[in-house]
Amino acid sequence: MMGGSLWISHRVSEAAFRGRSFITLLPLALLLSTVRASAQLIGSPLDCHKTCVCASNIISCSKVNLTNVPTALPKYAAVLDLSFNSITRLRAEWTNITLRRLHTLLLSHNGLNFLSSEAFVHVTRLRHLDLSSNSLRMLDENIFEPLEHLEVLLLYNNSISQIDRTAFSAIQNLQRLYLSHNQISRFPLEVVKERGRLETLKLLDVSSNRMKALPIHELQALPAWIKNGLYFHNNSLPCSCELYDVVARWNLKELSSATDFKLSHTCLLPGPQKDRMAILDLDRVYLNCSEVSNLDEEAYLEQTLVLDCDTRQRDVIKSWTLPGDIPLSATHKTAAMRPDGGLRIGPLKAEDSGVYTCYATGDSFNETLYVNVIVFNSTKNGGLENLKTAYTTLVACLISVVMVLIYLYLTPCHCACCPGQGLEKDPGDSLHSSTVSISHDETGQERVEGGSFPYRHVALLDPKDQLEQNGRLNPIGEEDEEWQGDDRERRRSDAESVSSVCSDTPMVV
Repeated sequence: MMGGSLWISHRVSEAAFRGRSFITLLPLALLLSTVRASAQLIGSPLDCHKTCVCASNIISCSKVNLTNVPTALPKYAAVLDLSFNSITRLRAEWTNITLRRLHTLLLSHNGLNFLSSEAFVHVTRLRHLDLSSNSLRMLDENIFEPLEHLEVLLLYNNSISQIDRTAFSAIQNLQRLYLSHNQISRFPLEVVKERGRLETLKLLDVSSNRMKALPIHELQALPAWIKNGLYFHNNSLPCSCELYDVVARWNLKELSSATDFKLSHTCLLPGPQKDRMAILDLDRVYLNCSEVSNLDEEAYLEQTLVLDCDTRQRDVIKSWTLPGDIPLSATHKTAAMRPDGGLRIGPLKAEDSGVYTCYATGDSFNETLYVNVIVFNSTKNGGLENLKTAYTTLVACLISVVMVLIYLYLTPCHCACCPGQGLEKDPGDSLHSSTVSISHDETGQERVEGGSFPYRHVALLDPKDQLEQNGRLNPIGEEDEEWQGDDRERRRSDAESVSSVCSDTPMVV
């Protein structure tokens, strides 16, 4: 091919030198450019002696300034290393044969800025794909759909700012996804919430991006073995007590995502300066957030409580001890272990308060969790019931006061002195009169002036009257006292006809 191109160039030059028309040679020049372009798109055949190193099923073509993937790759290839080259576009035709045994493809440090939607249709058995340290800007819909067996995907140190929500939906066996050092502004929650993903995912790294918010409640609800590998440090998160609560609780449970990068968990303070401060210092310096010192569970009497043994690894053997370091056994009536490893206790009693311990034994390490249970000495609705009782008592008191006032001031007047009753009242009678006087007729019978039946009327007395009549009766036969006022005489009636007006309860007979 090289000799043919030289011959064509020589013929074109010779024709131009002799002044001849080289129109007839133009198709040959176009053919030459097409061949060169095709060679650039497809690449040269694999050379295991000069450009690449072939060791059994491992093919290493790193740092040889390739612009395309070599062709004629062997079908038995299991590892293909193309890192540190200049392959900027990965097209669908980079390999025209199916590489069924290829499980590792390394394409880091190439300046990749384009991935074909069919770039992985011939390497569906990949388990490890390294696309880190390139120039990728977006991940399109279902871009990794053929890679249903992929376990590790490295995309860190790119310029990714847009991720389609379905970009990773087909990778059901994904275990580790590295997305750090990009320009991502949205947390890819779908990665951890898609069906079946919680069974396999062990690590999601979205640190060092441009996220300004986190789905805090969704993250807190995740099991500990997911949170243990969920890295979100060094983002542009605003300071808040909710953020402090997340990091503090993860740090208290010794989750790697919090403890390994404790100093990198920072947040932005409000203000034009956008100063950064450590999230774990928010309880003491800026927001004075409530300190997270232990993992407490609060409950009331007669409730049922479920304690989770939320460990950092998934497949472990769990056991519980009760307060006082008493091993859990089948004889306990108020405590039982659940199939998921949790502990159910209840109906709760006051003596159920204390520290419950979960021991988790795994293949790599053992873990111990402590849960402090606080049982309040009342039922859950006790406070509300007491409040209702107080309101009921207050209402009853108010009703009683109203009834007394009605009785005192709104009771219908039946005495003869009231208008329309026919009792002739001497205009000179004092308003302070306390009784209706009783006189004796000539026959010796008692008669009530102005009425046909005895009647007692209650009114307020002046201080002197109160001093005279409070709590005592005039003796029978005692002479009546006479009071002068406005030249009018007023006589007291016999003691039998009156009752004390200063007694606790007015009475009407």
